[in-house]
Amino acid sequence: MANIENRVQDLVENTIIELGYELYDVQYVKEGKDYYLRIYIDSKKGIDLEDCEKVSNEVSTILDKNDFIKEQYFLEISSPGIERILRKDKHLKDNIGEEVEVSLFKPIDKQKSIVGVLKDFDADTIEIEVENNILKIDRKNISLIKIKYNWE
Repeated sequence: MANIENRVQDLVENTIIELGYELYDVQYVKEGKDYYLRIYIDSKKGIDLEDCEKVSNEVSTILDKNDFIKEQYFLEISSPGIERILRKDKHLKDNIGEEVEVSLFKPIDKQKSIVGVLKDFDADTIEIEVENNILKIDRKNISLIKIKYNWE
């Protein structure tokens, strides 16, 4: 599925930029019996429904013209949101110093979810500061990293 995500990104990124947005991420996932192609866009002013509609119209045309996804799928265009998922190195780099929530496959100190400040990362690990201690976590043990927003 990563190949489809990369191909979609290559096809639509310039168009999204020309429309005045940033392509944040592309995900192609199967949920139940259905496939979803999710394209996340961002901009400094934020994203609203009209922005998503404008991008959807342009991207749909490009995807229909190239027609390389064999399965029937639902196209979703949206903002990455406040508690955005950090899937790529660029996402991590842009959020050094931010509070993140890291979900793990295998617990560390009996915890499968750790909240701390993202300090650094490399190809194999990420470092987060938790209560003035630096914790190194193997990236292969991470199921999800997202921005932790304080809703209070």
